[in-house]
Amino acid sequence: MEDSGGVPAAAAHRGEAADFRSLVEPFRGELHAHCYRMLGSVEDAEDVLQETLLRAWRALDRFDGRGSLRPWLYRIATNRCLTLLEKRARRELPTDFAPGAPAAETAAWLEPYPGHRMEPEAGYLARESVELAFVAALQHLGARQRAVLLLREVLGFSAREVAALLDTTVASVNSALQRARAALDARRPEAGQQAALRALGEHGVRELAGRYAAAWERGDVDTVVRMLTEDATYSMPPLAEWYRGRESVRAFLAGKPLTLRWRFRRTSANGQLAFGTYLWSRERGRYLPAGLDVLALRGNRIAEVVSFLTADFGRFGLPGDIGSDSPAADESGGRPGL
Repeated sequence: MEDSGGVPAAAAHRGEAADFRSLVEPFRGELHAHCYRMLGSVEDAEDVLQETLLRAWRALDRFDGRGSLRPWLYRIATNRCLTLLEKRARRELPTDFAPGAPAAETAAWLEPYPGHRMEPEAGYLARESVELAFVAALQHLGARQRAVLLLREVLGFSAREVAALLDTTVASVNSALQRARAALDARRPEAGQQAALRALGEHGVRELAGRYAAAWERGDVDTVVRMLTEDATYSMPPLAEWYRGRESVRAFLAGKPLTLRWRFRRTSANGQLAFGTYLWSRERGRYLPAGLDVLALRGNRIAEVVSFLTADFGRFGLPGDIGSDSPAADESGGRPGL
């Protein structure tokens, strides 16, 4: 039997690690994205992916070779995710809670997804399926509903295939999908970020990104606020506090953040426009990482900013610090991926 890697499975059966890697490499990226959608955490997704590949390696002699390797790998990965979700709290964003809600102080926070982890040929649907709003909404589904919806509607498996992957019935899969769709429709926005980016076009996105970064770097709160929608939200996980509306965001930004010295570097996260933000350190004489800001656009305005204060900049192709003479964010800093 040969699969997408073009290497006979029998070779991997003989313990040839290089051939096994060739077999599974075509699926590594999509499996990682699937685990992230299920778990809402890049770190957890990496752990589950490695465990999936290890289990596949150890069990490859039991793979009968009559079907595709892809569903077999998804069976292992999805069930490992379901096992992990039995022990973990769901991932949230601060805006999932009412301001000041006590539960927000102990929440497990959704993590951003590096844009360059998406396969270069990843299409519209693949990028849309890692957008923050979509992944955040997924976390409010039951774990098996989440798995069914992703396997059916994002990955394109048939109801019969999903039933086999999850050891259940086609009727159960169809019922779970119907409930998942209804619950998801109540939470996800009407328009996704891929549509917003396409409508603006490359030039429009570049112009908006440049204006926003430059306004932050010169401490221009009026310009930043004018770029927001009337109902814009601003949050900063792992801090539970968040702000809604231009005037609320203005009061917060003018109170301290926009009195400080910043540098912005454009990147991509969750298929969306994002910036690595750097705050001036007098002690170090350099700009140090402060947060990864992921923006949601509505038309030519910014509807949401989620500033992940503990994001690992290395995952997003961003430098660990930048010098005092670094110019303002240019058109392509970091890994745009948009």
